[in-house]
Order: sequence, then structure tokens, then C-alpha cells
Amino acid sequence: MISAYRRDNMRLARMAPEEDLIGAIWIDLWRPQPEQIGRVSALGIDVPSFEDMEEIEISNRIYREDGRDFMTVVLPGQLPEGERVGWPVTFILDSQRLVTVRHHSPRPFETFGARADRTTSGCATPVRLFLGLVEEIISRLADLLEMAGKALDVSAARTFAGHLSASGEELQETLKSIGREGEAIAQIRLALLTVERMLAVFGVWLEQKGDEKALRVTVKALLRDIQALEVHADFLSGRLGLVGDTTLGLINLEQNKTVRIVSVVAALFLPPTLIASAYGMNFAHMPELAWSWGYPAALGLMVLSAAATWAYFKWRGWL
Repeated sequence: MISAYRRDNMRLARMAPEEDLIGAIWIDLWRPQPEQIGRVSALGIDVPSFEDMEEIEISNRIYREDGRDFMTVVLPGQLPEGERVGWPVTFILDSQRLVTVRHHSPRPFETFGARADRTTSGCATPVRLFLGLVEEIISRLADLLEMAGKALDVSAARTFAGHLSASGEELQETLKSIGREGEAIAQIRLALLTVERMLAVFGVWLEQKGDEKALRVTVKALLRDIQALEVHADFLSGRLGLVGDTTLGLINLEQNKTVRIVSVVAALFLPPTLIASAYGMNFAHMPELAWSWGYPAALGLMVLSAAATWAYFKWRGWL
């Protein structure tokens, strides 16, 4: 899918699918097909494949070629099936337009077109458009961190307030929730790291962009925002570890209760089993076997030994 936007009185207006891309200031490619890649390639822009975007070497993720800046970051988003993933997104920037290439759906790319004029940088030039989109991405990452923090608050309240059932089922569900939030925070942390690295390099490149050098102040402000979010993400990771360890401890306590009950039951049946085993031996001379009241006496002795064991455990506080 291809979405193209042109300037319209300092705002972005979406172009019709059949319009020529030469007039676009922003071209957004989502899971581009060969025909759509060909339309962008006709503008002299080399569209990277998904395999190229996944390269982890910084020389393959952030570089300049033929007067264009190629920058790839990893952002959290959704697949059409609803699965949340952290996949690469590539920004291609030159003096005429911004091209973005992605294979999943980070929310800022769906909302930025309607609010590009409200960002700090605006959308008068491709560079300002790029910084405005990055600002939108950072704001979205901040929202995701806040959502993860609220979900973690719920899990922590249930764990520490003792409102979880003794069966352990709610504890296990809480542990799954903590795991999901941990994965979300990890994706956000990776996104912040890659965006920070991209902006650091881009700030150096701004020196070569003439009139756009004044935007270095904006880049520095965005970097400060990212650093603040990184501190918040680290704080949430610490809380996540605490709540996770506490939940695991409670699960272990529930399991220990079960093991203790089984151990007590086994101990209660041990003396009766010993008595039954003694009278089950096949010796020729066992006087009790000839007694008329020997069988009831043996049964009574077994019951008495089990009751005495139970009373002893109760007295020691083991039950």
C-alpha cells in the first residue's frame, strides 16, 4: 500500500492514488508491492527490502547515499492479524521529500498526516516533516510506556494487596500479564535506543543542510525527551522485576502448601502401615493371630497411632 501527501497551506493533504508522486512531500510505503516500489524507484529512490531493513550493523541502518539520508529504526506496532511486533522502519530523506518504508503498522504513521501542522517543527520542508514525524513517534512511545505502567499498577495491586485466589490460577494469570507488559516495555526500550541513535547522527548531518541548521535545537529537545523516557522505561523494568519475583514467590508458597499437605497425609498413614505390615508377616508363631479379638485390636491400634500422629503435628503447629 502506498500513501502520498503534498503540502496544502502549511498542512498535509492526501493525494489520490493515481496522482503523480513527483509532487509528494511524504510517501509512506506499507508492505509495498513491486508496482508501488517501481513508482518510487522512478523518482530515483532505492527502496530497501525487508531483509535489508533488518540488518543490525549501523553502517547498513544509518548512511548517506546519492545525497539522501537512509535511517532505519525499530518501532513497536501491529500486524494485520493483531499480533504486536517490533519491526524496522526506514526513513529516506532528501531535499524534496520524505519516504518511509514499513511492514507493520506503528500508530504514528496512521495519525501523523492529519496533525503534521501541529508539531513543533511543522511540515514546511522534508526535514521539518521528518522531525515532526519523529516527535509523533516519541509521543506514541510515551503513551505506550504510560499504558504499560498502568497495567503494571493493576498487577502490583492484585499481588501485594492479597486479593488473589488461593488456588493459584489468578497468580498464574497475573504472571502472564507481567510477561506481556515486560515484552512491551522491552520493545519500547529498543525503539527509544534506535531513535536516539538516529537523531544523534542526524543532528550531525544537519550541519550540512544550510538553513536547516537551526533545527538542531529541536533535535536536542527530542533527544532530551528520549532520555527521560529511557529513565522511565528503566524504572518500569525495575518494578516489573519486583512484581514478577513477588508473584513467583506466592506461586511457590501455594505449591509448598500442597506439598506439605501431601507430606502430612503420608506421615499420618505411616504408623498404621507399619502395624499392618507387622501383622502381615508370615511367621508361624505369632500369638496375636490366635486371639479372637486380635483383628479389632489391630484396627484400633492403627486408628490410635494415626490420631496420635495428627495430635502431635497439631501441637507442633505443623498443621
